[in-house]
Formats: sequence, C-alpha cells, structure tokens
Amino acid sequence: MIQRIVGTSRALLFSAAMLAAPVALAGQAANELPPDGEGPSERHPAAQGAIDQLKSPYCPGLMLEVCPSPGGAALRDSLQERALQGSSADELVDWVVGNHGEHWRAMPKRSGMSLVLAWLVPPFGVLAGLGLVIVALRRMRASAPRPATREGPLSESEEARLREALRELDAEEEATFF
Repeated sequence: MIQRIVGTSRALLFSAAMLAAPVALAGQAANELPPDGEGPSERHPAAQGAIDQLKSPYCPGLMLEVCPSPGGAALRDSLQERALQGSSADELVDWVVGNHGEHWRAMPKRSGMSLVLAWLVPPFGVLAGLGLVIVALRRMRASAPRPATREGPLSESEEARLREALRELDAEEEATFF
C-alpha cells in the first residue's frame, strides 16, 4: 500500500514538473528579443547606454544588464524598442526613473545638488585630506627633538666612558653556542 502511494506521488510530482517547465520557459522567451538571423542580437547603442546607467527594479542589488528575471528582460526589451523608435539614452533613463523611481538610477545626475555631492565633493575631500597630512607632517618634523651636536674633541673621561660602553655592547652581541 505504501509503495503504491509513494509511486503515485512521484508520478504526480514528475507530471507537475513537466507541465511547469514549458510555462517557465515560455514566460522568459516572451520577454526576450528574437535574434535577427544567426547569432545573438545586438542592442541599440542608446538602449545599451540606458541599461548601463540603471539598477534593476526587479532584482534589487543588481544592475539591469545582469538581472535574470522576466521583468528585467521585459524592461531591457522595452528600452530596445524605444531606442529603435528614436529615443536617446538620457530619455530612456528618464522614462525608467519616471516609471520606477529615482533610486533605480545607478549613476547620479550631472546637474544640481547631485553634481555637487557626487562629483565635486569627493575630489575636494581628497585634496583637503592631502593638505591636512602635509600640515601634520610638517608640524611633527618641526617639533621632533634635534640631536645634540658638539664641536671639538672629547675629554679623556668621555672617551673612557665611550670605550667602556662599546666593550659592553660587543660583549652582549657575542653569541655563545654550546
């Protein structure tokens, strides 16, 4: 009895999988551009430029270029169709941002406050950091103690102390191996 139930459930599972596979493949295929002859089709330069500037609204964390979802494929195809109708890359990006939101733009705008924050502040921050490092190094160099310099020959007592210190140093450096 148990073998008959297990066999029946396996057959049902296999049948369901066989029925679902063409549906999944057909859903993906409906969103892809068919190739124009042999080999893969190439995207219009304006469509490719727009795709390169957008994150995917269907695959959070991924760029639209690599989004594997059917929605991402459909959006890429929509951009391709609009580019073939004469839209520029900026118009395509504005269209996607208008439909899905500003947060799907991968590259910040090059105007207004976005220009200031994203394109001008980082280089000025690097220059300011380098300036601070230079100032700090100059101050450290100026405040470092200078070695005492003495002109003239050593006295006999200083020369004796120096010889004794050198003998002690030589004795400590000698390695004795047994």
